[in-house]
Amino acid sequence: MLTSKRLGAISAIAGLAALGVAAMPGQAHAWWRGPGIGIGLWVPPVVVAPAPVYVPPPAYYAPPPVAYYAPPPQRLWVPPHWQGGYWVPGHWA
Repeated sequence: MLTSKRLGAISAIAGLAALGVAAMPGQAHAWWRGPGIGIGLWVPPVVVAPAPVYVPPPAYYAPPPVAYYAPPPQRLWVPPHWQGGYWVPGHWA
C-alpha cells in the first residue's frame, strides 16, 4: 500500500526521466562538421581556462653509495713448533 507522498515522488521521478529521454538530441556533430562563419572559414570553439601553474619537476638525486664492508680477516694457521722449551701443536691464530 503506497501513500500519496510516495506515489507522488515515484511519479515525479518517472516524469523527469521521461522528460530527459525525450530531450536528448538525435545526432551529435563535431564543431568542424557544423556550419562555418562565412565561406570556407571554420572557427574552432574558444576555450577559456586559467593559466597553467608551473610545477617544477621532482628533483632526482643519485642513489646513496653502497656500503662497503671489508671481508673478515683470514685466520692464520700456525704450524707446530717449540716455544720456550714446550711443544706447541699446530693451531689457528
